[in-house]
Amino acid sequence: MKQYIKPPKKWRMPVAILLGAFIGLSIYLFKVSNATSYLSDAPETCINCHVMVPEYASWNHSSHREHANCNDCHVPHDNMIHKYYFKAGDGIRHATMFTLRKEPEVIKIKEAGIEVVQNNCKRCHGFVNENISANNWNIKDVHSGNGKLCWDCHREVPHGKVHSLSSTPNVILPQQKIKTPDWIKKQIENRK
Repeated sequence: MKQYIKPPKKWRMPVAILLGAFIGLSIYLFKVSNATSYLSDAPETCINCHVMVPEYASWNHSSHREHANCNDCHVPHDNMIHKYYFKAGDGIRHATMFTLRKEPEVIKIKEAGIEVVQNNCKRCHGFVNENISANNWNIKDVHSGNGKLCWDCHREVPHGKVHSLSSTPNVILPQQKIKTPDWIKKQIENRK
C-alpha cells in the first residue's frame, strides 16, 4: 500500500512543492473566505458575499428579524447531520459561483431550498395553521398542482417584493472585517 502512495524518487520534490502550495493555498482561502463564520447562525455571515445584501436588508427590516435568522428558514432542522450537510453543499455552491463571478443579479431559490423553506414555514407556524388544509401540503402536492407554497400567498415575507442588487443601493450594513493579510497591510503602510 505504502509503495503506491510514495511518488517515484525523481517526482518527490515537485510533488512536495505542489502539495505544499495546495495546502498553503487551501489554508489561505479558508482564512480569507471567513469559512468558520459559516458554522454559525449569524445573519451577517450571509453578506460575506455581497450579492446577498438585498436579502439581508429586507430580512433586517422584517418582523422575522425578531424571531428567526437566515438558517432558521433556509436550512433543514430535521437533524444536525442533514443541517450541516445542506449548509456545506450550499456554501460550496455559493463560494464557487461568487469566486467565478457567476452570481445572478436576482437570486432565485433552488428546488432543494424551496422544500426546506416550506418545511420550516410549517415548522414555525404550524401551531397557527393547524386547522388550515395548506399545512398538510408538501412539495409533491405543489408540483402536481394540488397545493401552494406558503409564499404563493405571503409573497413579501420576509424579503419583500423586489430584491436585486439595484434595489438596495444605499443600505446600511454591519461593518465587515477587512480580510487583507498582515504582510500586505505592512507593505501598504510602508509606501505611505
